[in-house]
Amino acid sequence: MLGLAPLSFVPPPPRTSAAAAACGGNVSQLADTGHVTILGPEVDEGDAVPLENMHKWRMVIAYDGTNFKGWQYQPSPPTVQCFLENALIRLTKLDRKKLCLVGAGRTDTGVHAWGQVAHFTTPFAYHCLDNIHSAINGLLPSEIRVREISAARPEFHARTSAKSKIYHYKIYNEAIMDPFHNRYAYHSAYKLNPHAMREAAKHFIGTHDFTSFANAAHNDRVRSPIKKITRFDVTEMGAILQLEVEGTGFMYRQVRNMVALLLQIGKEALPPDIVTAIISARDRKELAKVALSAPPHGLYLMSVNYDKEILEPPEGSPPISFVC
Repeated sequence: MLGLAPLSFVPPPPRTSAAAAACGGNVSQLADTGHVTILGPEVDEGDAVPLENMHKWRMVIAYDGTNFKGWQYQPSPPTVQCFLENALIRLTKLDRKKLCLVGAGRTDTGVHAWGQVAHFTTPFAYHCLDNIHSAINGLLPSEIRVREISAARPEFHARTSAKSKIYHYKIYNEAIMDPFHNRYAYHSAYKLNPHAMREAAKHFIGTHDFTSFANAAHNDRVRSPIKKITRFDVTEMGAILQLEVEGTGFMYRQVRNMVALLLQIGKEALPPDIVTAIISARDRKELAKVALSAPPHGLYLMSVNYDKEILEPPEGSPPISFVC
């Protein structure tokens, strides 16, 4: 894995942009950057577009979260959403309000993703998605890549349509840390007991009130602490101990707090059945007495899962990018 250069970010203009895009348009080079821009239909941002004439697009996105202040939009320091919006604004000539870019999960500072999902809207359609896909990636820093673009149904919503999310947490469990894993796995020099961790992880499975494992969120959204965990696997992969959890949703820092408790159990400092006691307490202070939150760089949003029907594209839509 290569070292990462410092990121350079120009915040997107609040309601204007420099270029428009549509698959099949004229291709030109941006003189300053060498990136490809695809020129497409002119859209007057002052014209209101009826909702029924808007087209929705789904993206699957991977990113190395090391140098980002998480996913959620904020202009400084930059976030993943900021860079994506900046690219889309330049290519579509639409402002943030019309693009309406929404992500499935608000990953925190330093957290990575392989399968983040987002959607955006345009008042025009694309007939092939390869060019817009290539153009977006050409405008993004190397730490962010759109893996896939597809047409989405009007009722599809990246966040509210999701049925489950899968997270991985990687622990490098050897005395000496592999420098090539330094940014992407938590180092535990203490030899962990994976059998005790597996036994403890079983206590998370099911529908519970996870108040004890949620930090206070920095937004106004009121979310239910009742969440369902469908599986929690602990897998040995050589020096890597991989924790994989799937659930219907997660509270702010819930996964990292669950991992923190499993680390203490893996060190045999706590018994596996303490998980049940802390869940039942419904008090974040009870967890804080025995474990601190695990650091972000070992955490990955691996996939967001949806019902098959909601992923069916509208009739006449272009194929998924790089499949046409």
